[in-house]
Amino acid sequence: MKRLKFGQNYDDDRVGELAQRFDKKNTPTMGGLMIFISVFVSTLLCATPNVWVLVALFVYAALTAVGFRDDYLKVVRKNRDGISSKEKIMWQTLVTAIALAVLVFHPLSGEKIRELWVPFVKYPVFVGVPVAVLFVFMFFWVVGFSNAINLTDGLDGLAIGCTITVALVYGIMAYAAGNARIAEYLLISFVPGTGELAIVCGALVGAGMAFLWYNSHPAELFMGDTGSLALGGLIGMVAFMVQQPLTLIIVGGVFVAEAVSVIIQVSVFKATKRSSPTGQGKRFFLMAPLHHHFQKKGWPETKVVLRFWIVSLLCALVGLGTLKLR
Repeated sequence: MKRLKFGQNYDDDRVGELAQRFDKKNTPTMGGLMIFISVFVSTLLCATPNVWVLVALFVYAALTAVGFRDDYLKVVRKNRDGISSKEKIMWQTLVTAIALAVLVFHPLSGEKIRELWVPFVKYPVFVGVPVAVLFVFMFFWVVGFSNAINLTDGLDGLAIGCTITVALVYGIMAYAAGNARIAEYLLISFVPGTGELAIVCGALVGAGMAFLWYNSHPAELFMGDTGSLALGGLIGMVAFMVQQPLTLIIVGGVFVAEAVSVIIQVSVFKATKRSSPTGQGKRFFLMAPLHHHFQKKGWPETKVVLRFWIVSLLCALVGLGTLKLR
């Protein structure tokens, strides 16, 4: 990738005051492709190819392709905007629709996927959720966490470090959901076959650790949209398939905070701009996403990353705790 000069470009008007990003402008990106190859091949070698595994791999592969196209346009074609937001959402919608259709009509998953479980409750809150409602819910999870990881991917090692903790937790949850005795003991939904998703999550943990070796500060490789969009979609889909979608808000707390910080920043800026006589909007954070706010406060990049990792680990432990507190 260095020889091919697949380096991320940063323009002056986009970098702003964080001038240190100029040091990263020649660092190769599209590292998410290497994570994808590792996870995909490992899963094919080790996992039983049931409907849960095949849907997970389909979503991961399709969103990797979307992210790769975005990175390709930015890096090779020098189009700094990449693919449009409308095109990106269109592909994400199509991927979600196909995945849901397969899960709804397959005999192994059709009944289970329409149950809705929430943390701290030992029985499904809804049984037979309408497909339209389920699609909207799943769409927001796939798109939301794709964009959340994409927003988090702004400092060396930050996004992949938090992804590893989330994948580890969902690997445990997948194994528990696929084991009748453990599921009965923990009072969670028993979903036959989802134990194989533990292999997908385990492969992601391993690939993430290998990538982090080169993505740690100072990064020698970035994952790019090739990685961030696909990883968010994969995690969001796995959360649905193991009947733990809402638990992802807890386990992926760092990703949620990063996305919410951007929403708050944009909302406050637009609201104050409309009401201001000078037309100048105010900012709630010094800079969004949230990790840049702490950089502006003077925290070194490595301190921000390590502290966010700690918070991510705490969120993961709390998420695991919800399995027992029912």
